[in-house]
Amino acid sequence: MAGSSASDVVIEPWGEGDLELLRRINAPEMMEHLGGPESEEKVLDRHRRYLEARDLGPEAMFRIVVLPEREAVGNIGYWEREWRGETVYETGWCILPEFSGRGVATAAGRLVVERARARRRHRYLHAYPSVDHPASNAICRKLGFTLLGACDFEYPPGHLMRCNDWRLEL
Repeated sequence: MAGSSASDVVIEPWGEGDLELLRRINAPEMMEHLGGPESEEKVLDRHRRYLEARDLGPEAMFRIVVLPEREAVGNIGYWEREWRGETVYETGWCILPEFSGRGVATAAGRLVVERARARRRHRYLHAYPSVDHPASNAICRKLGFTLLGACDFEYPPGHLMRCNDWRLEL
């Protein structure tokens, strides 16, 4: 895939066969801004949670697929979180390195915004990329999020990271 457009990218519900994709996402270079790779036990637990996150309730996880090859190249989702006294949606994504810089995450992000907006549950969708992750911050900007400022964010549990708080009105 030389480039991408919104029509080149689809999101599909996370499935049983996506465990290997999750293991690829768990690589050190992919988890650099998220506290480092997880143990196999935690990866299996995350896979189980992703399988339970159906796009019918308060959360959803998807594999990102590029067309026409139908190759799974990452994941994206949204879920509820309490943030500064209100319940909001949070979103996050990971794109395999060989597909980064091609607009895939931005196209998938647009699809997730549409899904979260259609749920009509919360007013805002937030993203919290590390302040040191220029690509994810650029995606937030391209998707129309407003930068509210930097904040301390605990992720994974026990690991404090400095993030930007981006907010999109749904």
